[in-house]
Amino acid sequence: MIPVRVAGIALDPAGQHVILLKPIDEAPGEVRILPIWIGAQEATSILAAVEGADTPRPLAHDLMRTLLAQLDASVGGVAVSRITDGTFYADITLDTIAGERIVDARPSDAIALACRVGAPIRVAEDVLEEAGVLDTVTASDDDEDEALDEFKRFLEAVDPDDFRG
Repeated sequence: MIPVRVAGIALDPAGQHVILLKPIDEAPGEVRILPIWIGAQEATSILAAVEGADTPRPLAHDLMRTLLAQLDASVGGVAVSRITDGTFYADITLDTIAGERIVDARPSDAIALACRVGAPIRVAEDVLEEAGVLDTVTASDDDEDEALDEFKRFLEAVDPDDFRG
């Protein structure tokens, strides 16, 4: 499993949200970034958590965090564990009084929860290899505008079906 961080959230030409996961410990160069298409509500929840923004009412992932705390459970980490027919799958590892438990989840929900509780996020190596794209956005600060334009061209041309196995 490769430790990653949320590198950002973008909109594709169709107006769909894409979360970008980037390996934490990768050296500059041939770094792959993992785009995962997510819903608008999950994008809002992830952005609120990453930015530390207060929301007027608790979001679903805030409720998850509160429920876990009330049950004396914590999130040990989340993992984007596999991709099947273009659909990503994730696992949430919970540390509970009864021991470690693994819960199946959508990646967007798992990542939103991890961002809320400060839990590590990981991606299976084969998932990053299959669905990752060359990181042209964050690879070099000197070429940031050019890289951003290149990534925008990628988003304009890519279709979620391109990632189907």
